[in-house]
Amino acid sequence: MEGRVERRGPRYPFVANLELLDLQSGVHLQGRITVLSLYGCGIAAIKPFSAGTRVRVGITYEGATFGAIGRIAYSTSDGGMGIVFVQIEQGDQTLLEKWISELRG
Repeated sequence: MEGRVERRGPRYPFVANLELLDLQSGVHLQGRITVLSLYGCGIAAIKPFSAGTRVRVGITYEGATFGAIGRIAYSTSDGGMGIVFVQIEQGDQTLLEKWISELRG
């Protein structure tokens, strides 16, 4: 992991499909979420983006889709990335809170 990342709030194991769009280059990437929190997520991808990259995040889980703008907080050589949610799409905060509530249960 590059540098030390301060984590806000608990993270929960979570498996869902994820699509990322690099907002600068337009490159699309697909991956799988491994952990989720109210503030971001951890993912596994074949070719991770570099730390600092601004991305559009799309998470699909049980027929619902969550959208946000995020920033890559860290990237590892084995394809792991941490994403911090910077701006959550209108109405999607409620969906995220529902998922987290289910994970806590």
